[in-house]
Amino acid sequence: MAGIARIAINPEIRFGKPCVKGTRIAVGEVLSYLASGASEAELLADFPQLSHEDVLACLTYAAARERRSLVVPAV
Repeated sequence: MAGIARIAINPEIRFGKPCVKGTRIAVGEVLSYLASGASEAELLADFPQLSHEDVLACLTYAAARERRSLVVPAV
């Protein structure tokens, strides 16, 4: 998961939210943008400091976090 190396958590930047390294753009912002229906091309046009690899890193980070989530069975 080399892409995750593009994500940084710094308590002094965005209150410690995971962000794309070298930016103040949070992983959650990228995911929300895509979840709202925007295409990757639109995202990259609106945030020219991001690259395709940064977007993939955000998705990889979210997928890894999801795998680590505690699963509570339904009763």
